Amino acid sequence: MTGLRQRLAPKSRGVRQGTTLSPPAVTADWSRDAKFTTLQGQYLAFIRAYTVIHRQAPAEADMERFFRVTPPSVHSMVLGLEKRGLIELTPGKARSIQLLVPAAELPPLEEPPDNG
Repeated sequence: MTGLRQRLAPKSRGVRQGTTLSPPAVTADWSRDAKFTTLQGQYLAFIRAYTVIHRQAPAEADMERFFRVTPPSVHSMVLGLEKRGLIELTPGKARSIQLLVPAAELPPLEEPPDNG
């Protein structure tokens, strides 16, 4: 096992028996060395598209409506993207998301599935 798979493989220490861990999904459309998962890529692509169209960053409520998810889901994703160094937030300032990933590295934005 080498490269990304080795870094993502769960270590046997600290994992309960019967627990299965799987690495993040990586699509064939972009390289195996991607810095983000497919879902993270969709959030990043949405942030870019929204910012280009509206000339301001999206609010978390905008992402909730587009992806049809709950506020905690969006907030968790935003915090995760920040933790991975993919976006930057200004504390206390609304609509302050700044992408730190070049547009050329983002996947195309896809319509989310209709869960209704």
